[in-house]
Amino acid sequence: MRHNKKFNHLGRTASHRSSMLANMAVSLIMHKRITTTLAKAKALKMYVEPLITRCKDDSTNSRRVVFSYLQNKYAIKELFSTVAEKVGDRPGGYTRVIKLGTRKGDAAQVAFIELVDFDENMAKTAKAGKKTRRSRKSTAAEATTEAPATEAPATEATEEAKAE
Repeated sequence: MRHNKKFNHLGRTASHRSSMLANMAVSLIMHKRITTTLAKAKALKMYVEPLITRCKDDSTNSRRVVFSYLQNKYAIKELFSTVAEKVGDRPGGYTRVIKLGTRKGDAAQVAFIELVDFDENMAKTAKAGKKTRRSRKSTAAEATTEAPATEAPATEATEEAKAE
């Protein structure tokens, strides 16, 4: 019976699964976004989010606990320095899984998983949308403001010519 065994075993032995998830977690921490199958992305999300929560408290014990999972000192350094300062005030939900469709070779569902605070494209899109909206209004306002300003010096020049 498989009572209370809710996580996806991914068709692998326990040792293979743990080493695969550790390698994927290191890749995610170092590159901030990786592409994989949807099932692996969901399993990785469950694996890496507690580690990111642990990195908020930069103590020797938390570094040792995270190192026991990842076994990569460069990933630990990146996690506790760069990632920890970005997610310090976030209460959870450090990763985002976005579905990309199916893979042509085996029709597997493909997705990418990324760290939320490191996605420049989403931040640029949100800022660009607001900026574009403001620029339309400001362009229309500037056009009406500049047109009378352009005419005013011309009328002053003609008045000066008449006065002479």
